[in-house]
Amino acid sequence: MERHPLDVYARLLELSWPRLVPLLFTIWVALAGLFALAYFVDDGAVAGARPGSFEDAFFFSVQTLSTIGYGVLSPRSLGAHTLVTLESFLGLLAVALVAGLAFAKFSRPTARVLFGRHAVVGPRDGVRSLLVRMANARQSAIAEGQVRMALARDEVTAEGEEIRRFYELRLTRSWTPLFALTWTVVHQIDESSPLFGATPESLERDDAQILVSVVGIELAFHQTVHARGTYQYGDIVWNARFRDVLVPGRGPTGYRVDYSQFHQIEKLEGAT
Repeated sequence: MERHPLDVYARLLELSWPRLVPLLFTIWVALAGLFALAYFVDDGAVAGARPGSFEDAFFFSVQTLSTIGYGVLSPRSLGAHTLVTLESFLGLLAVALVAGLAFAKFSRPTARVLFGRHAVVGPRDGVRSLLVRMANARQSAIAEGQVRMALARDEVTAEGEEIRRFYELRLTRSWTPLFALTWTVVHQIDESSPLFGATPESLERDDAQILVSVVGIELAFHQTVHARGTYQYGDIVWNARFRDVLVPGRGPTGYRVDYSQFHQIEKLEGAT
């Protein structure tokens, strides 16, 4: 979903830490450099700085923005004092904003649901079905897990208008009391299914997508978490099945997930 260009807070909140920290550091250095340029232009404004030294002006700006103030460099002119007042206020404001953003990211519980790279179409209990595999990648389980799956595709109305329509795909099991290891979501492709009669070619023609949404209660925080996976028409492998990933191991269930096989699928011979 594309956000409004001015929804900066939501965009920053959704960034991963490896992307957010360099971005914030770049903004901070750029702001310090902007004020350093102003100090540099006002020659003699900073006591203790070498004449014509942008380096001294920059590090004085860094000390002011971070409210460190070692005392070696200090403002001398009225213009420099005015800039220091403005920069120190912006520094305090930046610290408050970054602290609030960090707290929001740390305190927001998130589900680490791993979706298989591919969905498959193959037999399940003798019925041709669409299958999606998920795994709970956290050590704590998700209680009251609920999953919904939908088909999105392009269609043309009776009036000739091209629209994007969404169809809910009925599942054989859409709820689990405890999502601890893996969960294979199954939609039977029978006469009532929106996918009945579909082929790889028809899904490509309609630019089809499979949307999967999972909601549950994360037991470590006792808060609601959610995750979402999307499969393009090219991500669906026909006449295949998932390779088994549950192997004996320690833990309350007596099994563990072999993640080296999680994304592996097997083609079925003679399947229709």
